[in-house]
Amino acid sequence: MREEQQQAEQPQEQRADAAEAGRRARFGALPERVDPQDLVEERPATPRDPARDAYDPDQVAIRYGL
Repeated sequence: MREEQQQAEQPQEQRADAAEAGRRARFGALPERVDPQDLVEERPATPRDPARDAYDPDQVAIRYGL
């Protein structure tokens, strides 16, 4: 009777071993490290438009006062 239990457990153990091997193949190692320099993209800033920042009192009076 004990031999029958051992024989019945072997396929289950083999399935567990196969499942464990599959998990280890998929999740067994950490991904490679990424350097912080690779995470940052550097682009030059757009130049400021002086006409956009200029204050024109006549234009302000036309927009808001008249």
